[in-house]
Amino acid sequence: MNGANPWDLVVHDERFYDRLVRNGSLGLGESYMDGWWDCDALDEMIARLVRSDVEREVGSILRFLPAFLKAVFVNLQSASRAFQVGRVHYDIGNDLYQMMLDKRMVYSCGYWKDASVLDDAQEAKLDLTCRKLYMEPGSRLLDIGCGWGSLVAFAAERYGVSCVGMTISEKQKILADEQCRGLPIEIRLQDYRRLNEPFDRIASLGMFEHVGYKNYRTYMQVVERCLADDGLFLLHTIGSSSAPRHMNEPWLERYIFPNSYIPSLSQIMQATEGRFVLEDLHNFGQYYDPTLMAWYHNVARHQKEIEEKYGQRFYRMWTYYLQSCAGLFRSRKMQLWQMVFSKKGRRGGYTSVR
Repeated sequence: MNGANPWDLVVHDERFYDRLVRNGSLGLGESYMDGWWDCDALDEMIARLVRSDVEREVGSILRFLPAFLKAVFVNLQSASRAFQVGRVHYDIGNDLYQMMLDKRMVYSCGYWKDASVLDDAQEAKLDLTCRKLYMEPGSRLLDIGCGWGSLVAFAAERYGVSCVGMTISEKQKILADEQCRGLPIEIRLQDYRRLNEPFDRIASLGMFEHVGYKNYRTYMQVVERCLADDGLFLLHTIGSSSAPRHMNEPWLERYIFPNSYIPSLSQIMQATEGRFVLEDLHNFGQYYDPTLMAWYHNVARHQKEIEEKYGQRFYRMWTYYLQSCAGLFRSRKMQLWQMVFSKKGRRGGYTSVR
């Protein structure tokens, strides 16, 4: 701390140390929001902390025991709670996300294999998704967790399909309706559990993190009953490369994504057993680092506007979220998986798309 490296913390308030010891990662984030410390390369600082397993060395389960027990014994992602993350996170304001995201407003990891700017990386991801689903003109696509309609609009424009997009955010639906006007697309404000109609293709980009491990079998049952026998399902989700935990990171849980949960590969596969054949598994978690940093730089360019509307503490909170998550993915402790499933194995086999 207070060193010469760009990833060293510069402490402005000596109370920071006690707060960090008492509250761990929650205290680290909250004290940053309060301006008690700064760091020129916060993203790299987090990456180094995560690689060092500092939480394992100094953390205490007793500090987070109440939240841990709540996650174990309560279904935090039940139908009655389904719209909470929409209100807390996605309904903050469409203007914030318009300043932060690419021109299509894709709020999930970009595909930077042949891209150097955010717009190209996100278009490449949308096209990759459509090609993995073997999208065909006249097909019917369901996007579970459609956000502002980026995938359904792209698929309708480029691949000639009709689409249904689902979101749990009222403000997302308003803007998605505007952006999809004139296309064969229906945007619904709806929880996935209410679905019971046929689709040729189903996709979910960055929504599974809100499902919760208690609901994975239910989620897969819904996909199974709605997917055509010869259809394909693509699941795009953040994943944990270590043993799954029963609770989200405390700071992210309180300020960014309430009731979220990052799955392990074993949990996903257990939920699909007896229902689907895994046709393809693609890990491009290394691309979430440049995606998050591109979002951060977009937000930083609009600092004055964001602080005027949302306040300085919110701006510090939001930039801490983006930079700390970038560092987390840079450490490679977190992954991003795209998985393609069929019901009974695709006739003639499945050729992986990269």
